[in-house]
Amino acid sequence: MRRALPLLLVLACIGCASDNGPRTLHFGMDDAPEGKRLLWPVAPEVPRYLYAGQLTGESNFRKSESSRDGVGGFLRWLAGIITGEQTPVVLQRPQSGVVDANGRIFVTDSSRQALFVFEQKAGELQVWDKAAGLAGFVSPVAVTLGPNGQVLVSDAELGIVARLDASGNPLPSLGKGVLKRPTGLAYDAKRGLLYVADTRAHDIKVFDNDGRLIKTIGRRGEAGGEFNAPTFLTFAHDELYVIDAMNNRVQVFRGDNAQLRLTFGTRGLYVGNLVRPKGVAVDSAGNIYVVESYYDRLLVFDKHGNFLMPIGGAGQTTGRFYLPAGVWVDSRDRVFVADMFNGRVVLFQFLGGGADGEP
Repeated sequence: MRRALPLLLVLACIGCASDNGPRTLHFGMDDAPEGKRLLWPVAPEVPRYLYAGQLTGESNFRKSESSRDGVGGFLRWLAGIITGEQTPVVLQRPQSGVVDANGRIFVTDSSRQALFVFEQKAGELQVWDKAAGLAGFVSPVAVTLGPNGQVLVSDAELGIVARLDASGNPLPSLGKGVLKRPTGLAYDAKRGLLYVADTRAHDIKVFDNDGRLIKTIGRRGEAGGEFNAPTFLTFAHDELYVIDAMNNRVQVFRGDNAQLRLTFGTRGLYVGNLVRPKGVAVDSAGNIYVVESYYDRLLVFDKHGNFLMPIGGAGQTTGRFYLPAGVWVDSRDRVFVADMFNGRVVLFQFLGGGADGEP
């Protein structure tokens, strides 16, 4: 009986080697219970968006079937009996996100108090929970990409913007003692400027790459260029887009001089109105995406602020949302929506052409 133990250990090592095989990131587009491709708008209109899957956590990383078989599979089963199954890491309350040039998908999770990193090339999920030094995140809201590979994360309760290096190690934060409640973030790489929505101060604060506050945009009010609890931001096509939440609108400023170019949105009962707007993003064609969290929809506007179409509605099934928060677009025109209370990030692929009906 004693001789069986070394053999078991050898087999365990073999099993471990098999268990460490390559994993790939799957978005599960084919897992939709409807068993068909979901498109928006529906026929007979020309489709502009395709359901492209979702992110929920570790389950998105899958091995090839060959790596699941044989001794490794048996020993993983045996280890599960002996040690108990480990609880998989999953998104709890995703808030916002961004995708870097290497395809890494960063997602803030307010409940987990961390930044989830879906590493496509490495085939693994990482969880970064340190904001500054040994201090952990308390209420991470937005994330954006900064200079020199930095990852910037706003923490509304800590009152800072955490700066992390490309491996998730904390660097000196910025904004402490200056920011009251930082939420949305947007980075202008051309000018080296970081825009921070300071929700409680009702303004947008602008920092340089050294973390110095160089100017403030707006003040509390309802006029153009004024804000009432601004939240999510994005910077695209050399313009800053601001969700002016309590004024139920979106304001767009030129990047060169912060001059107001466009204001759109109004409170109301119709689809396309903004009752509780949250995330904002822009694709390569200039289409503007706004999360309307009260009615659980993603709203699509053209570059002039004209309403085009809704996606979603309240629910838990594929293509539906439950209190969605952030939205972001990557270089492939994939549209990501943080479906916060469904604990997932939903992906849509913009199919090209004009979402406003242009060819």
